Amino acid sequence: MYLHRDREEDVEDLLNRSSLWAVTYGDLMSYLMVLFLILFSLAINGRGKFAESLAKVQKGFGGAAEGKNLARMIQRSKELDAADELDRQFSGRGIEKFATVQVNEQRIRITLSEPVLFDSGSSELKVQARSVLGLFAEAVRQLPNRIEIEGHTDDVPVRGGRYRSNWELSMARAYSVIDHLASVQKIAPRRISGSGYGEYMPIGANDTPEGRGANRRIEISLLRAD
Repeated sequence: MYLHRDREEDVEDLLNRSSLWAVTYGDLMSYLMVLFLILFSLAINGRGKFAESLAKVQKGFGGAAEGKNLARMIQRSKELDAADELDRQFSGRGIEKFATVQVNEQRIRITLSEPVLFDSGSSELKVQARSVLGLFAEAVRQLPNRIEIEGHTDDVPVRGGRYRSNWELSMARAYSVIDHLASVQKIAPRRISGSGYGEYMPIGANDTPEGRGANRRIEISLLRAD
């Protein structure tokens, strides 16, 4: 499995890891000096005086605006680290066919196909699904970012069972993921939102088995820092 990024997004993410794309070379040197001073202050003073030291550093290098830019840069780097870790974990468990990680400027999207998560027509999480969601929770637990859960299905009508439509099934599946992340993995509920789209947002052709399989999925998005 590979971590998918568009060519343009690769460039943007690379720039985000080093500095804001529009800053001059001199600005970059200032950011690096700020980062060094922050780390040095943290090492010398400990966490108790970190906020006070950070305020002094911000004042010396342009005030709150510069500090905010630096914090954003560090946050976005942590987001990419989480994406890289998830990609590595999925590959190591041999589920790359059913679990993908995509990164763009707005979000980190984890797409999980039905075989990893649910039996056909069911919203009950499989044992493997709980393990995969545990990997996700561990990767993002220390991040403050909001998480969006989307349920999707193919266009084959639901027959029998407890759900009256694909829309209802997709919503139930999204809720199962939300409930597991909040109740079992202890991700703060205020960070999570969910929705179900039934068959109405396909990513594959519903006239082939492969396409229908791709459409039966859960998408988990970690919304990136502004």
